[in-house]
Amino acid sequence: MARGRKRKAGRRHPCGKLVQPGKAETQREVTATVLEARQRHYGVTARQAKDERLGTALGRLAFAGTVTAEQFAAGELFGDLMARNRGVMGLPRIHPHSAAGLMLDEGIFGQNTNEHEPKFVERVRRRAAAAILMVRTSDSDAPASTGRKPSTLVHAVVCYETEATMWGQADLRNLCHGLDALCRLFRIGSDSC
Repeated sequence: MARGRKRKAGRRHPCGKLVQPGKAETQREVTATVLEARQRHYGVTARQAKDERLGTALGRLAFAGTVTAEQFAAGELFGDLMARNRGVMGLPRIHPHSAAGLMLDEGIFGQNTNEHEPKFVERVRRRAAAAILMVRTSDSDAPASTGRKPSTLVHAVVCYETEATMWGQADLRNLCHGLDALCRLFRIGSDSC
């Protein structure tokens, strides 16, 4: 008869220690979890779930064919520019990646003290101001007389990750109009963009 308690069942490390359930996830298992979630939430196949565009609200519109590839690229550039502008202005990120990131941004501990060169700050501010002005200019010549302004819609989808797949046709048309204005500003795509 064996002494001591019975050996617990489960996977073990090479040293014999039990693998803890939450700590044993590999990158492959994490990716599989994300892909399964995308399949459930968006009703796509396993192959389609690997499309990285499904990770953002604007990307899901591009995946569905609501916005063109050029509009998607312009929206991504606008989002990067707005995030960079917030960073150089010393503002916290809109979507912190973690609670620790939120505490860093709010200065609770380990505040980020990166000082940017004045030339870099000025260049980012000028580009951000030009992009915001271009989107606001598209408000005055929006094709749909109903719905919200293109500038509001572009900011909602690109900066705040607002889900737009169920929006009405007028709002989607105005969103595309605002993204077309960004295409012209960033010189993306053909002459029609």
